[in-house]
Amino acid sequence: MNILVLGAGQLARMMSLAGAPLNINIISYDVGSEKLVHPLTLQVSDQSLAAAIAECDAITAEFEHIPDDVLTLCAASGKFYPGKQAIKVGGDRSIEKALLDKTGVPCAPYQLITDRSHLDVAIENLGLPLVIKTCQAGYDGKGQWRIRADSNIEQIWSEMSDFLAAGSKNAPHAIIAEKMIPFQREVSVIGARDKQGNMAIYPVTENEHTNGVLTLSIAKSIATDIHRQAVDAFSKLASEMDYVGVLAIEFFDVDGRLMVNEIAPRVHNSGHWTQQGTLCSQFENHLRAIAGLPLGTTEAIGPSAMINVLGQPDIPTEVLSVANVTSHWYGKTQRPGRKMGHINLVAESEEALGEKLLALSAFLLEDDYPGVARRGRDLSRG
Repeated sequence: MNILVLGAGQLARMMSLAGAPLNINIISYDVGSEKLVHPLTLQVSDQSLAAAIAECDAITAEFEHIPDDVLTLCAASGKFYPGKQAIKVGGDRSIEKALLDKTGVPCAPYQLITDRSHLDVAIENLGLPLVIKTCQAGYDGKGQWRIRADSNIEQIWSEMSDFLAAGSKNAPHAIIAEKMIPFQREVSVIGARDKQGNMAIYPVTENEHTNGVLTLSIAKSIATDIHRQAVDAFSKLASEMDYVGVLAIEFFDVDGRLMVNEIAPRVHNSGHWTQQGTLCSQFENHLRAIAGLPLGTTEAIGPSAMINVLGQPDIPTEVLSVANVTSHWYGKTQRPGRKMGHINLVAESEEALGEKLLALSAFLLEDDYPGVARRGRDLSRG
Protein backbone atom coordinates (compact mmCIF):
# COMPACT_ATOMS: atom_id res chain seq x y z
CA MET A 1 0.00 0.00 0.00
CA ASN A 2 1.18 3.52 -0.84
CA ILE A 3 0.31 6.55 1.32
CA LEU A 4 1.01 10.16 0.39
CA VAL A 5 1.81 12.50 3.30
CA LEU A 6 1.47 16.26 2.87
CA GLY A 7 4.59 17.56 4.58
CA ALA A 8 8.12 16.17 4.68
CA GLY A 9 9.22 16.71 8.27
CA GLN A 10 9.89 14.43 11.22
CA LEU A 11 6.28 13.28 11.56
CA ALA A 12 6.27 11.94 8.00
CA ARG A 13 9.63 10.34 8.78
CA MET A 14 8.19 8.54 11.80
CA MET A 15 5.13 7.47 9.84
CA SER A 16 7.47 5.93 7.28
CA LEU A 17 9.32 3.99 9.99
CA ALA A 18 6.02 2.76 11.45
CA GLY A 19 4.62 1.84 8.04
CA ALA A 20 7.44 -0.42 6.87
CA PRO A 21 6.46 -3.45 9.04
CA LEU A 22 2.88 -3.08 7.74
CA ASN A 23 4.08 -3.10 4.12
CA ILE A 24 2.99 0.52 3.79
CA ASN A 25 5.21 2.78 1.69
CA ILE A 26 5.23 6.51 2.51
CA ILE A 27 5.98 9.27 0.03
CA SER A 28 6.03 12.91 1.17
CA TYR A 29 5.02 16.12 -0.54
CA ASP A 30 7.22 19.02 0.55
CA VAL A 31 4.82 21.96 0.51
CA GLY A 32 7.67 24.48 0.47
CA SER A 33 9.56 23.11 -2.53
CA GLU A 34 6.45 21.57 -4.14
CA LYS A 35 8.45 18.38 -4.67
CA LEU A 36 7.80 14.76 -3.78
CA VAL A 37 10.52 13.33 -1.55
CA HIS A 38 11.22 10.14 0.36
CA PRO A 39 10.75 11.02 4.06
CA LEU A 40 13.84 9.08 5.17
CA THR A 41 16.38 9.49 2.37
CA LEU A 42 14.98 12.88 1.21
CA GLN A 43 15.56 11.70 -2.34
CA VAL A 44 13.53 13.93 -4.69
CA SER A 45 11.12 12.36 -7.15
CA ASP A 46 10.27 13.85 -10.52
CA GLN A 47 6.69 12.64 -10.18
CA SER A 48 3.98 15.30 -10.08
CA LEU A 49 1.61 15.76 -7.15
CA ALA A 50 -1.34 14.88 -9.38
CA ALA A 51 0.33 11.64 -10.43
CA ALA A 52 1.17 10.75 -6.81
CA ILE A 53 -2.46 11.36 -5.81
CA ALA A 54 -3.66 9.10 -8.62
CA GLU A 55 -1.28 6.27 -7.69
CA CYS A 56 -1.57 6.29 -3.88
CA ASP A 57 -4.12 4.40 -1.82
CA ALA A 58 -4.60 7.09 0.82
CA ILE A 59 -3.48 10.65 1.59
CA THR A 60 -2.86 12.30 4.96
CA ALA A 61 -1.05 15.32 6.41
CA GLU A 62 1.65 15.88 9.02
CA PHE A 63 0.83 19.56 9.65
CA GLU A 64 -2.04 22.00 9.19
CA HIS A 65 -0.65 24.93 7.22
CA ILE A 66 -1.19 23.57 3.73
CA PRO A 67 -2.23 25.71 0.74
CA ASP A 68 -5.94 25.51 0.00
CA ASP A 69 -5.42 24.43 -3.61
CA VAL A 70 -3.39 21.42 -2.45
CA LEU A 71 -6.04 20.47 0.11
CA THR A 72 -8.78 20.83 -2.52
CA LEU A 73 -6.91 18.65 -5.01
CA CYS A 74 -6.34 15.94 -2.41
CA ALA A 75 -9.91 16.08 -1.11
CA ALA A 76 -11.28 15.67 -4.65
CA SER A 77 -9.58 12.25 -4.85
CA GLY A 78 -11.77 10.84 -2.09
CA LYS A 79 -8.64 9.39 -0.47
CA PHE A 80 -7.75 12.22 1.92
CA TYR A 81 -7.93 11.50 5.67
CA PRO A 82 -8.79 13.11 8.01
CA GLY A 83 -10.17 15.42 5.31
CA LYS A 84 -9.89 19.04 4.25
CA GLN A 85 -12.22 20.46 6.90
CA ALA A 86 -10.38 18.71 9.74
CA ILE A 87 -7.07 20.16 8.55
CA LYS A 88 -8.73 23.59 8.37
CA VAL A 89 -9.83 23.22 12.00
CA GLY A 90 -6.20 22.74 13.06
CA GLY A 91 -4.96 25.62 10.92
CA ASP A 92 -7.49 28.30 11.82
CA ARG A 93 -8.44 29.06 15.42
CA SER A 94 -11.71 30.73 14.42
CA ILE A 95 -12.88 27.48 12.77
CA GLU A 96 -11.59 25.55 15.78
CA LYS A 97 -13.57 27.72 18.21
CA ALA A 98 -16.74 27.30 16.12
CA LEU A 99 -16.33 23.52 16.31
CA LEU A 100 -15.87 23.64 20.09
CA ASP A 101 -18.97 25.81 20.47
CA LYS A 102 -21.01 23.47 18.27
CA THR A 103 -20.01 20.33 20.19
CA GLY A 104 -20.23 21.94 23.63
CA VAL A 105 -16.62 21.13 24.47
CA PRO A 106 -15.33 23.75 26.98
CA CYS A 107 -12.67 26.31 26.03
CA ALA A 108 -11.62 29.71 27.35
CA PRO A 109 -14.07 32.62 26.77
CA TYR A 110 -13.00 34.41 23.59
CA GLN A 111 -13.64 37.23 21.14
CA LEU A 112 -12.94 37.15 17.40
CA ILE A 113 -11.01 40.22 16.24
CA THR A 114 -10.91 41.59 12.71
CA ASP A 115 -10.77 45.32 13.53
CA ARG A 116 -9.83 47.68 16.37
CA SER A 117 -13.35 47.90 17.82
CA HIS A 118 -13.36 44.13 18.48
CA LEU A 119 -10.28 44.50 20.68
CA ASP A 120 -12.08 47.09 22.78
CA VAL A 121 -15.05 44.71 23.10
CA ALA A 122 -12.71 41.91 24.21
CA ILE A 123 -11.10 44.10 26.88
CA GLU A 124 -14.51 45.22 28.16
CA ASN A 125 -16.27 41.83 28.12
CA LEU A 126 -13.44 39.44 28.94
CA GLY A 127 -11.33 41.71 31.11
CA LEU A 128 -7.58 41.79 31.50
CA PRO A 129 -5.26 39.99 31.20
CA LEU A 130 -5.90 38.63 27.69
CA VAL A 131 -4.05 36.13 25.52
CA ILE A 132 -4.12 37.20 21.88
CA LYS A 133 -3.56 34.54 19.20
CA THR A 134 -3.49 34.75 15.43
CA CYS A 135 -6.12 32.47 13.91
CA GLN A 136 -3.77 31.47 11.09
CA ALA A 137 -0.05 30.70 10.93
CA GLY A 138 0.45 30.26 14.67
CA TYR A 139 2.39 27.36 16.18
CA ASP A 140 4.89 26.65 18.98
CA GLY A 141 3.98 29.89 20.73
CA LYS A 142 4.39 32.07 17.61
CA GLY A 143 1.78 34.66 16.66
CA GLN A 144 0.77 35.49 20.23
CA TRP A 145 0.61 38.53 22.48
CA ARG A 146 -0.29 39.17 26.12
CA ILE A 147 -2.30 42.23 27.13
CA ARG A 148 -2.00 42.98 30.84
CA ALA A 149 -3.16 45.91 32.90
CA ASP A 150 0.05 47.80 32.18
CA SER A 151 0.39 46.76 28.52
CA ASN A 152 1.01 49.19 25.71
CA ILE A 153 -2.23 48.33 23.95
CA GLU A 154 -1.64 50.63 20.98
CA GLN A 155 1.77 49.08 20.27
CA ILE A 156 0.29 45.59 20.47
CA TRP A 157 -2.60 46.63 18.24
CA SER A 158 -0.11 47.95 15.69
CA GLU A 159 1.46 44.50 15.45
CA MET A 160 -1.95 42.83 15.35
CA SER A 161 -3.16 45.13 12.58
CA ASP A 162 -0.07 44.29 10.50
CA PHE A 163 -1.07 40.62 10.69
CA LEU A 164 -4.68 41.39 9.77
CA ALA A 165 -3.54 43.49 6.82
CA ALA A 166 -1.37 40.63 5.52
CA GLY A 167 -4.48 38.61 4.74
CA SER A 168 -6.25 38.67 1.38
CA LYS A 169 -9.83 38.59 0.14
CA ASN A 170 -9.57 34.86 -0.54
CA ALA A 171 -7.54 34.15 2.61
CA PRO A 172 -8.48 36.74 5.23
CA HIS A 173 -6.63 36.91 8.54
CA ALA A 174 -8.30 37.03 11.94
CA ILE A 175 -7.23 37.06 15.57
CA ILE A 176 -8.71 35.48 18.70
CA ALA A 177 -8.61 37.17 22.11
CA GLU A 178 -8.96 34.72 24.99
CA LYS A 179 -9.48 35.36 28.68
CA MET A 180 -6.23 34.37 30.42
CA ILE A 181 -7.05 31.26 32.42
CA PRO A 182 -5.10 30.40 35.60
CA PHE A 183 -4.50 26.68 35.12
CA GLN A 184 -2.66 24.10 37.21
CA ARG A 185 -1.17 22.08 34.35
CA GLU A 186 -1.43 21.28 30.66
CA VAL A 187 -2.52 17.84 29.50
CA SER A 188 -3.34 16.23 26.18
CA VAL A 189 -5.19 13.23 24.86
CA ILE A 190 -4.39 11.43 21.63
CA GLY A 191 -6.58 8.85 19.99
CA ALA A 192 -7.35 7.18 16.70
CA ARG A 193 -10.71 6.77 14.94
CA ASP A 194 -11.20 4.42 12.01
CA LYS A 195 -13.55 4.56 9.01
CA GLN A 196 -16.25 2.63 10.90
CA GLY A 197 -16.19 5.05 13.84
CA ASN A 198 -14.26 2.77 16.21
CA MET A 199 -11.96 4.66 18.58
CA ALA A 200 -8.76 3.77 20.42
CA ILE A 201 -7.57 6.39 22.90
CA TYR A 202 -4.18 6.63 24.64
CA PRO A 203 -3.70 7.57 28.30
CA VAL A 204 -3.86 11.30 29.07
CA THR A 205 -0.41 12.90 29.05
CA GLU A 206 0.94 15.73 31.23
CA ASN A 207 2.90 18.31 29.22
CA GLU A 208 5.37 21.05 30.08
CA HIS A 209 6.13 23.94 27.73
CA THR A 210 9.01 26.41 27.70
CA ASN A 211 8.54 29.64 25.71
CA GLY A 212 5.51 28.09 24.03
CA VAL A 213 7.32 24.92 22.90
CA LEU A 214 6.71 21.44 24.33
CA THR A 215 9.76 20.29 26.29
CA LEU A 216 8.55 17.31 28.33
CA SER A 217 5.59 14.90 28.25
CA ILE A 218 4.81 12.34 30.94
CA ALA A 219 2.26 9.54 30.66
CA LYS A 220 1.38 8.18 34.09
CA SER A 221 -1.67 7.50 36.23
CA ILE A 222 -4.20 10.32 36.23
CA ALA A 223 -7.50 11.02 37.96
CA THR A 224 -10.45 9.08 36.52
CA ASP A 225 -12.52 12.24 36.06
CA ILE A 226 -9.75 13.95 34.08
CA HIS A 227 -9.49 10.90 31.82
CA ARG A 228 -13.28 10.85 31.39
CA GLN A 229 -13.41 14.52 30.37
CA ALA A 230 -10.59 14.07 27.86
CA VAL A 231 -12.20 10.98 26.30
CA ASP A 232 -15.57 12.74 26.14
CA ALA A 233 -14.05 15.71 24.32
CA PHE A 234 -12.21 13.41 21.91
CA SER A 235 -15.36 11.41 21.15
CA LYS A 236 -17.50 14.50 20.54
CA LEU A 237 -14.97 16.24 18.29
CA ALA A 238 -13.92 13.16 16.31
CA SER A 239 -17.53 12.11 15.75
CA GLU A 240 -18.64 15.60 14.69
CA MET A 241 -15.85 15.75 12.08
CA ASP A 242 -16.35 12.09 11.04
CA TYR A 243 -12.64 11.98 11.68
CA VAL A 244 -10.35 9.21 10.39
CA GLY A 245 -6.82 8.97 11.79
CA VAL A 246 -5.05 10.22 14.90
CA LEU A 247 -6.36 13.36 16.57
CA ALA A 248 -4.64 15.25 19.41
CA ILE A 249 -6.35 17.64 21.83
CA GLU A 250 -4.45 19.88 24.26
CA PHE A 251 -6.17 21.07 27.44
CA PHE A 252 -5.72 23.36 30.40
CA ASP A 253 -6.53 21.66 33.71
CA VAL A 254 -8.38 24.33 35.69
CA ASP A 255 -9.12 23.01 39.18
CA GLY A 256 -10.00 19.60 37.76
CA ARG A 257 -12.01 20.95 34.79
CA LEU A 258 -10.52 20.52 31.33
CA MET A 259 -10.68 23.39 28.82
CA VAL A 260 -9.43 22.89 25.27
CA ASN A 261 -6.41 24.94 24.34
CA GLU A 262 -5.75 23.55 20.87
CA ILE A 263 -6.77 20.79 18.45
CA ALA A 264 -4.18 19.10 16.21
CA PRO A 265 -5.64 16.96 13.38
CA ARG A 266 -2.58 14.72 13.09
CA VAL A 267 0.00 12.74 14.99
CA HIS A 268 1.41 14.99 17.71
CA ASN A 269 4.60 15.77 19.61
CA SER A 270 3.00 14.89 22.96
CA GLY A 271 2.30 11.39 21.67
CA HIS A 272 5.88 10.47 20.76
CA TRP A 273 6.18 8.50 24.01
CA THR A 274 3.84 5.90 22.45
CA GLN A 275 6.71 4.66 20.26
CA GLN A 276 8.21 2.80 23.21
CA GLY A 277 5.47 3.20 25.83
CA THR A 278 2.84 1.18 23.95
CA LEU A 279 2.74 -1.82 21.62
CA CYS A 280 1.09 0.26 18.86
CA SER A 281 2.38 3.82 18.51
CA GLN A 282 0.35 6.83 17.42
CA PHE A 283 2.12 6.65 14.05
CA GLU A 284 1.13 3.03 13.45
CA ASN A 285 -2.44 3.62 14.59
CA HIS A 286 -2.76 6.63 12.29
CA LEU A 287 -1.66 4.51 9.33
CA ARG A 288 -3.93 1.65 10.39
CA ALA A 289 -6.92 4.01 10.54
CA ILE A 290 -6.44 5.63 7.13
CA ALA A 291 -5.46 2.31 5.50
CA GLY A 292 -8.61 0.55 6.72
CA LEU A 293 -6.73 -1.79 9.08
CA PRO A 294 -7.91 -2.71 12.60
CA LEU A 295 -6.77 -0.26 15.27
CA GLY A 296 -4.04 -1.42 17.64
CA THR A 297 -3.91 -1.37 21.43
CA THR A 298 -3.39 1.96 23.15
CA GLU A 299 -2.67 0.50 26.58
CA ALA A 300 0.55 1.78 28.14
CA ILE A 301 3.33 -0.72 28.85
CA GLY A 302 4.29 1.37 31.87
CA PRO A 303 4.77 4.98 32.98
CA SER A 304 6.56 6.78 30.14
CA ALA A 305 8.11 10.10 29.24
CA MET A 306 9.25 12.02 26.17
CA ILE A 307 11.96 14.69 26.30
CA ASN A 308 12.16 17.09 23.35
CA VAL A 309 15.60 17.90 21.96
CA LEU A 310 15.49 21.56 20.91
CA GLY A 311 18.25 23.29 18.95
CA GLN A 312 20.97 20.83 20.01
CA PRO A 313 23.73 19.51 17.69
CA ASP A 314 23.10 15.92 18.81
CA ILE A 315 21.65 13.71 21.54
CA PRO A 316 24.31 12.80 24.14
CA THR A 317 25.14 9.13 23.61
CA GLU A 318 25.36 8.70 27.39
CA VAL A 319 21.56 8.70 27.60
CA LEU A 320 21.61 5.20 26.13
CA SER A 321 23.38 3.95 29.26
CA VAL A 322 20.08 4.31 31.13
CA ALA A 323 17.87 1.22 30.78
CA ASN A 324 14.75 1.49 28.58
CA VAL A 325 15.82 4.81 27.08
CA THR A 326 15.63 5.34 23.31
CA SER A 327 16.86 8.30 21.24
CA HIS A 328 15.18 9.55 18.06
CA TRP A 329 17.09 11.90 15.76
CA TYR A 330 15.40 13.75 12.89
CA GLY A 331 18.42 14.56 10.73
CA LYS A 332 17.57 18.25 10.37
CA THR A 333 19.88 21.23 10.08
CA GLN A 334 20.59 22.64 13.53
CA ARG A 335 18.84 25.89 14.45
CA PRO A 336 18.17 27.47 17.86
CA GLY A 337 14.87 26.22 19.27
CA ARG A 338 14.27 23.81 16.41
CA LYS A 339 12.92 20.33 17.17
CA MET A 340 15.95 18.18 16.41
CA GLY A 341 14.88 14.91 18.03
CA HIS A 342 13.43 13.40 21.17
CA ILE A 343 14.25 10.92 23.93
CA ASN A 344 11.75 8.29 25.09
CA LEU A 345 11.84 6.33 28.32
CA VAL A 346 9.54 3.78 29.90
CA ALA A 347 9.61 2.28 33.41
CA GLU A 348 7.79 -0.26 35.58
CA SER A 349 6.56 2.36 38.07
CA GLU A 350 6.26 6.12 38.45
CA GLU A 351 9.03 6.12 41.05
CA ALA A 352 11.30 4.22 38.64
CA LEU A 353 10.43 6.69 35.88
CA GLY A 354 11.52 9.51 38.18
CA GLU A 355 14.81 7.75 38.88
CA LYS A 356 15.44 7.38 35.15
CA LEU A 357 14.72 11.08 34.58
CA LEU A 358 17.17 11.94 37.36
CA ALA A 359 19.79 9.67 35.81
CA LEU A 360 19.28 11.36 32.43
CA SER A 361 19.59 14.81 33.99
CA ALA A 362 23.29 14.07 34.58
CA PHE A 363 23.76 14.24 30.79
CA LEU A 364 21.04 16.78 29.92
CA LEU A 365 21.75 20.32 31.14
CA GLU A 366 18.79 22.14 32.72
CA ASP A 367 19.14 25.13 30.38
CA ASP A 368 18.79 22.84 27.36
CA TYR A 369 16.35 20.31 28.84
CA PRO A 370 14.19 22.21 31.35
CA GLY A 371 12.18 20.24 33.87
CA VAL A 372 13.89 16.87 33.52
CA ALA A 373 15.64 16.94 36.91
CA ARG A 374 12.69 18.55 38.70
CA ARG A 375 10.12 16.05 37.44
CA GLY A 376 12.58 13.27 38.16
CA ARG A 377 12.80 14.37 41.78
CA ASP A 378 9.01 14.73 42.09
CA LEU A 379 8.25 11.30 40.67
CA SER A 380 11.04 9.45 42.47
CA ARG A 381 9.66 10.59 45.83
CA GLY A 382 6.41 8.75 45.09
